[in-house]
Amino acid sequence: MAAGKEIRTKIKSVENTRKITKAMEMVAASKMRKAQERMRAARPYAEKIAQVVAHMSQAHPEYRHPFVVPRESHRRVGLIVVTTDKGLCGGLNTNALRLTVAKMKEWDAQGIEVDVTVVGNKGLGFMQRLNANLVSHATGLGDTPHMERLIGPVQVMLDAYKEGRIDALYLIYSRFINTMKQEPRLQQLLPLTAEAAVERHAVHWDYLYEPEAKGVVDALMVRYIEAEIYEAVAENMACEQSARMVAMKSASDNAKNVIGELKLVYNKTRQAAITKELSEIVAGAAAV
Repeated sequence: MAAGKEIRTKIKSVENTRKITKAMEMVAASKMRKAQERMRAARPYAEKIAQVVAHMSQAHPEYRHPFVVPRESHRRVGLIVVTTDKGLCGGLNTNALRLTVAKMKEWDAQGIEVDVTVVGNKGLGFMQRLNANLVSHATGLGDTPHMERLIGPVQVMLDAYKEGRIDALYLIYSRFINTMKQEPRLQQLLPLTAEAAVERHAVHWDYLYEPEAKGVVDALMVRYIEAEIYEAVAENMACEQSARMVAMKSASDNAKNVIGELKLVYNKTRQAAITKELSEIVAGAAAV
């Protein structure tokens, strides 16, 4: 019964794996609820401040922030890519990085160079293997996003934009649709163009600034960038836990099917061995 022993070993191994995937599924389900609550709490603020900035970009105040002034040509752009720190979350990172590579190839064909800032270990490793021009990164964020951990790497891009080293800033992250569906999304952060404003809101209005436009607009633009980055990371974390829960559930179900198939093979092998032994006993008795 050497074959039977080998099959029993495989069954035990798959059962142990299924216990692990089942536990990871339950942990991801628990974390998913908290991540979705943070995501839903961040969305209204981010949408409202984006609405205000979109209206402001179409207004004509006495002061226009550099973030809303379009550049004539793009020689170099900045790209912030949001990924996860851990794996085992299905094709979440793969889809986001596939969109990133496609966009980088498109820019390369136009002669535009790309500076990359990465959030998450998976994106960092991928960009290093790709030999991309990595200017900053943030990893080890845990299960809760903290703005003080994110603003440093992002500030590198903002300073580059202010100094004219990059002409536009883009953001790629995974947008949470529902538990079963997450979509990679490309968003232009800077400059906030007229097209982006019209896309968000068909109408616009002007504002009164007190005490002066410069102080109000400068503070507003900083809050706008912070809100967009925080929302993107919160969305990505909600996507991560949802994708991991679904992936682990699929792995547990597949392990259950494999165990059933292995048990069937084991029973057939055991039955064949018993039949063979009985045949040998009957043949021996007949010979006597």
